[in-house]
Amino acid sequence: MTLADCDRVSEIRVRGWQTAYQGLMPQSYLDVLSTTRDAERRRAGFGQGDGSVVNLVAEHDGEVIGWAAHGPYRDGETRTEDAELYALYVDPDRLGSGVGRGLLRESLRQCAALGHERMYLWVVKGNTRARRFYERGGFRADGTEEPFEVDGVAVPEVRHARPLPA
Repeated sequence: MTLADCDRVSEIRVRGWQTAYQGLMPQSYLDVLSTTRDAERRRAGFGQGDGSVVNLVAEHDGEVIGWAAHGPYRDGETRTEDAELYALYVDPDRLGSGVGRGLLRESLRQCAALGHERMYLWVVKGNTRARRFYERGGFRADGTEEPFEVDGVAVPEVRHARPLPA
C-alpha cells in the first residue's frame, strides 16, 4: 500500500462497513461514516510505527479493489508472538470474485514466513457472511468474545484463530 492508496482504501473500508454491518449496527452510525475523515486519519498515520503492521492492497487494472492489514496479535496493549489480521475489506461490487481470498492467502503467507505459529482475527458475531469466509480459510471461532458498543448498541465480536504452517 502506498500513501496514494489511502483515499481508495478508505472508500472501500467505509463502503464495506455500510454494506456488511447493515442491520448489525445502528444505521444512524453507518450513515455518518466519512470516507474523507477515514482517509485523513489513514494518511496522518501512514509510515508511522515500527513497521510491524503490513498493509496490502489488491489491484485490478491499476485500481485498488481490496485492502488487508496484519501484524502482531494485540492482547490489550501487549503484542504477542502470534499474528492478527486487523482488517480485510473488498470493494462491495467485487465480493465473491476471489479478491478477499487472495488478500487472506497473502497475509497468511507473510505471517507464516515471519515464524508466527497462529493467526487471530475478530469479526462481528452477527456477520455470518464474513464468518463463513474466514471459516473457509481455515479459521475457527475459539470461544472468546469481546463486547463492542456502537452508539449504545451492543455489537459483540468473536475471535477466530487458525494455525499457520511452519
